[in-house]
Amino acid sequence: MPKRRYERREPSHDWQQIQPLLKDPAQIQYEILRPVVLWGQTPKERGAETGVSPRTIYYRANLFDQAGMASLLPAAPPPAIPRQDKRTLPPDMRQEIVDLHAQYPAFRPHELATICFLKFNRKPAPATIKLILASGPKPSTTERRFPRYADIEDGAERRRAIIRLHADGWNAKSIAGYLEVSRQTVHTTLKRWAKEQFAGIEEKSHARTGVRKVDLTAVQEVKKLAQNPLIGAYRVSAALEQMGIKLSRATCGSAKRCPSKPAIATSIAVWT
Repeated sequence: MPKRRYERREPSHDWQQIQPLLKDPAQIQYEILRPVVLWGQTPKERGAETGVSPRTIYYRANLFDQAGMASLLPAAPPPAIPRQDKRTLPPDMRQEIVDLHAQYPAFRPHELATICFLKFNRKPAPATIKLILASGPKPSTTERRFPRYADIEDGAERRRAIIRLHADGWNAKSIAGYLEVSRQTVHTTLKRWAKEQFAGIEEKSHARTGVRKVDLTAVQEVKKLAQNPLIGAYRVSAALEQMGIKLSRATCGSAKRCPSKPAIATSIAVWT
């Protein structure tokens, strides 16, 4: 006769006798709820017998009514998220590195890392960038982002191209090489942008505005003093300064040497 698998015991409804025999958590939960859902025992009464909160028994009985035996089983754990290697870059960053290198092959790895940091807030190592360039995806485009500097007719658009590349993380050397323009032009544009902002992008007039150093009173006084051959250019300049007229010694000397046609003839012509 085969050996019994389970030990024979007398049936009982006493929780104190049943509890030591229970091993599985789902079985324990069911035995707590069984008198409530089968025979209508109140949660308060069952709680007094088992030591479980009546509110907990009431809540689990409602779940049992809705989901049956499935409510006794523990919740399924969420699916495991595959651990990402820190050295693995996202596909969009890998594509960006390849596209940037296609735009300007002279890029060095640390420059590409700086651009990636500004755009993705992550700075890959130069060795990682070299690996991506060697085995990464193909460039998504072969068209230039901006034409060459000389091919851009509008001066404001030329400066905008420099500023946009600089904002993306390009350094002055790479901008100059990509647009085929001197580094001095790039530095001048960036300094102008830093000082004047958007006003520095637009074209400005380069017409010379002469500074008028003398007026009619100064012209007349120079004529008077120039008639005395004993007064030198220094004394003429000092005498004019006492009258509130500031003229350089060289200007006064020119007037002394050629009183009929002094160096300020242009001003005389304007005022006379």
